[in-house]
This record gives sequence, structure tokens and C-alpha cells, in this order.
Amino acid sequence: MRVLVVGGGGREHALAWKINRSPRVSKVFCAPGNAGTASVAENLPVKVSDLKGITSACREHNIHLVVVGPESPLIAGLADMLEAEGIPVFGPSASAARLEGSKVFTKELLESYGIPTAGFRVFDDPTKACMAARHHFCCDGSPLVIKADGEAAGKGVIIAEDETEAVQAIDSIMVKRIFGESGSRVVLEDYLEGEEASIMAVVDGECVKGLLPAQDYKRALDRDEGPNTGGMGCYSPVPAVTQEIYNFTIEQIIKPTIAALAEKGIRYRGVLYAGIMITADGVKLLEYNCRFGDPETQVVLPLMETDLVDVMEATVEGRLDEITLKWYNKKAVCVVMASGGYPGDYEIGKPIRGIAEAEAEGALVFHAGTAVRDGVLVTSGGRVLGVTALGSNFSEAVKNAYRAVGFIEFEGMHFRKDIGARVL
Repeated sequence: MRVLVVGGGGREHALAWKINRSPRVSKVFCAPGNAGTASVAENLPVKVSDLKGITSACREHNIHLVVVGPESPLIAGLADMLEAEGIPVFGPSASAARLEGSKVFTKELLESYGIPTAGFRVFDDPTKACMAARHHFCCDGSPLVIKADGEAAGKGVIIAEDETEAVQAIDSIMVKRIFGESGSRVVLEDYLEGEEASIMAVVDGECVKGLLPAQDYKRALDRDEGPNTGGMGCYSPVPAVTQEIYNFTIEQIIKPTIAALAEKGIRYRGVLYAGIMITADGVKLLEYNCRFGDPETQVVLPLMETDLVDVMEATVEGRLDEITLKWYNKKAVCVVMASGGYPGDYEIGKPIRGIAEAEAEGALVFHAGTAVRDGVLVTSGGRVLGVTALGSNFSEAVKNAYRAVGFIEFEGMHFRKDIGARVL
């Protein structure tokens, strides 16, 4: 079997690595990939936004299965285009990907079917949105969550602590349009207190199989300080996600959502990422993503004993109920190494050293923002590497991860020192 992974980040390196381990796979391709994927796949010079180019590459290289990493090509309809050409694809259609592509669509769907989520209001008029925000802070001292309706590269959620921050956020999103048309509508949402976690599930349209839960670290600095990022590390499984909480999320949140889509004639196939908040009032859904999480994938896949290709093929063919997911009895921790200044301005082109030594210690080093320039491995993005290590317990996994991180060097590198500290 020949498999194409669409994307070029750490998540895609982890996917390509796992797929390449399947005895059923003869060759893996990545479009466009990165310096790390080149060790397990053939990189193709095709951008994730070039849907026609991806389709052409599938025909040229006789691809049997396409696995889509990022959300943007899914929202743009890549899965629909590939299916129309008879090319099997693991990833939802554009209509199903609206679960991530439109906050308004998702919140209204959840409300209609009684699926637990935070209270909310929708606005398409910035003046009315600002009035509602002012009213909130007059009557309530809690923060207010402001979300752009559409895709915003993971940056479209702002937690306003007071009226001034709320009005500025609404102005930035709806008037200045910092996220373009994605900001034509906003969701004002109640702020939830509790512990956050994520549960990904594979879905074939009817059958739902949950993966191990994960918990990431979104803030740039230790002690959860600094600006939000795409994720500075994570671990799996999550002690706070008890079996009861896990079952509730699958049975009362994810499965009803899939059934609600089916009632609308939408078949969801692929992976569905549920971001949840464990509150004093129970589990509430924060958001859905229509793809694997990053960096959650970098800890969940190394713990999966089942052949991922078997899982994906069964999902595409609508026979996921035949699959039994098996997991290694280990703990996994991933530490993200980022360019100095990330998530703000940062420099690229910095030589990277020490990866071979880190891997010799048993760590998995997943490349994100890397490239090869004149034969030298250099940084090419904000999040550069994800260093994953396993252990029989979290203490061992954390120790193994940071020992491997200690071998790696590049100018200006930054990483959090407290990944996994919550569970030690």
C-alpha cells in the first residue's frame, strides 16, 4: 500500500512515522513534509492549499490512501475532491469539517441536540456584540470568551478579563478583520472553570472508537504564563480523565454529535478531536477539531499498539466496528522546542545539532519547523521539534524526555521546563 500524508508539521511527521511502521505499507509520501518526514517518506513539493496538485500527485504516484493532517484543506473540500476521483481519504468532507470551520454551526448544533457545552450568543453586528459584552461585565465578574466564527489558525479564541479587553477583541475580529471573513460573526461564550483535556476519536460515520486522552500546554512559558501557542508540550494518558469522564465524552458528546450530523445528511469520516472542560457541573465541550491534534498526536500514536493503517482503512470503508484498539501500558510525554520569540516574531535558518544523540537515548524526535539548507538541518518555523519519550510511569517519561532535550541545540531555542509536572 502507498500512503500520502498531507501536511508538513510535527503531527504529520508522527503520522508518517506510524504509518511507515505498518508491514502493509510499501511507501509513504508527504506533501510537502519537512526535514524529518524525509527520513520515513518521500517529500513532494506540493502545498497543502494546492488541492488540484494533491489530487494530481495521488494519480502520479498511485496512492492508495490519503491522510490529511491540517484542517484548512479539509475545510476547503480536499476530501470531497479526492473521493470524486475515487481516491480513498481519511478525513471528513467539507460539510463535516464545519465542526471546526464554523464555531456558530457547531454551537447551534450542540444546543439543538442538548449536547453539553458552554452558554453562548452569536452576533454579526459588532455594535450589538460590544453592548452584550458590556452588559456581561456589568452583571458578572467572570471572564468572557470571544470566538471568531471561522478558521483562524488556532488564534481565533480570546479570553477577555474585562470590558476593555472584550471590546478590543470584538473590534479586532469584526471591524479590523484580523482573521478576514472568519470574523464576520462572533460567538460570545461563558467562561468555564475546570481542567481541560482532549479526547480524539476515529469515526466511520456511525461507529466511534476513542483514542487515549491527552492534555497539552498552550501557554508559552512555565507555570502557564505568557501568550497562547499552538501547544508547547503534552502528555498521555490523563489521570484527570477518569473512565466515567471518558465514557461520558464518547457516549454523551461525540456520538450524539455524529448522529446529529447524520440526521442532516452529513457523514463524518476521519478523526474528531473533542476539547473538553471537566467542570464542577460535569464535562462540557469546548471545541471540535476535524483532525489530529498537534502535539497530542505525538504522544497518542507512540502508545498505539494497533496498526494505524488498519484503523484508517476500516474507517474509510465503513467497517470500524471490526477493529479493536490496543495500547501499550506506558506513559508518553512530548516537549516542544521552539524558536526564540515564538509565538511572536522569531528568526529562522538556525542550525540544529544533537538530534541523533537524543534519538540514541530512545526518544522520538518529531520535526515541525525544520528544513535542510546547503546540507545543514536548520529551523524553519516557530515550533521546531517535538521530543517524545515513553516510560513505565510519568516520572520516568518526563525524565527521559528532558534528558533527550538536553542533547539538542539551536540558537535562541525555547522550551518549557514543566511539561508533565501536573501528573508527578
